[in-house]
Amino acid sequence: MRSLIGLVCVVVVATLYLYSLTLYLPPGRPRPAQTAAETQHADGAAEGSEVSAENTEEDTRSRLKFPSDLEELRELSELLQFYKTEHTAYVLLLFCSAYLYKQSFAIPGSFFLNILAGAIFGLHWGLLLACVLTTVGSTACYLLSQTFGKRYIVRLFPDKVAMLQRKVEDNKDCLFFFLLFLRFFPMTPNWFLNMAAPVVNIPVTFFFCSVFIGLLPYNLICVQAGAMLAQVSSLDHLFSWQRLAQLLATACAALLPGALVRRYGQRRLKGNAAHCQHNGLPDDKKVR
Repeated sequence: MRSLIGLVCVVVVATLYLYSLTLYLPPGRPRPAQTAAETQHADGAAEGSEVSAENTEEDTRSRLKFPSDLEELRELSELLQFYKTEHTAYVLLLFCSAYLYKQSFAIPGSFFLNILAGAIFGLHWGLLLACVLTTVGSTACYLLSQTFGKRYIVRLFPDKVAMLQRKVEDNKDCLFFFLLFLRFFPMTPNWFLNMAAPVVNIPVTFFFCSVFIGLLPYNLICVQAGAMLAQVSSLDHLFSWQRLAQLLATACAALLPGALVRRYGQRRLKGNAAHCQHNGLPDDKKVR
């Protein structure tokens, strides 16, 4: 019970912090429809102008939410790009805080935030941000699970935890490559792996490095897509030969590390099996 109370306290504090960032929201750009309406009432009294400004601020604050589809993503991207020209530090702090919030508490939806990173910060800075925030946020989730949630995770997902435990024990001699394989070719959702890793005794160092390397291809594809969406002005531009070539190159670059890890892992496993046969070990004691 004490661990549950501690977890709730952490969630409440993090939520209040994230909400407080929106309370100090700088003046933003209103929606186009509201701009026309305010223009029609531009001759009103000063009190009306103050009310209009307050309404604009409230509307802008209401648009700062986690996107759930591409339309909300594009609208949020335009809003943050507008802020970035005048308030770069605020946009960076808000984006990093929101990303770490989602990752730390295992909230699905990093796909949209990765695209948003590419749309706001470009390919190179967006990819760096996505990789660092994914790794730090996933590690925070690992530590929260280790501190507060072990018993609850086992109680909620007994079959999945047992299966992951068996896989970890079977691959303990090449655990790091097994973790990379799970990230490149996810058999379980990343949010579950983040929470269950301390339960099955995966070292935090292996976990940290495997997240950074293993999710690099996924982050690259998402950030590249976001950078392209920020640069295009029409569908014809989006599906030009140049854009298609960029997407193909990105996909090849993303698949290459996974293929190398898979091939090297198979070689290592075969080498361990051959070593067991050479030393006369029975089949049930071979390293898998």
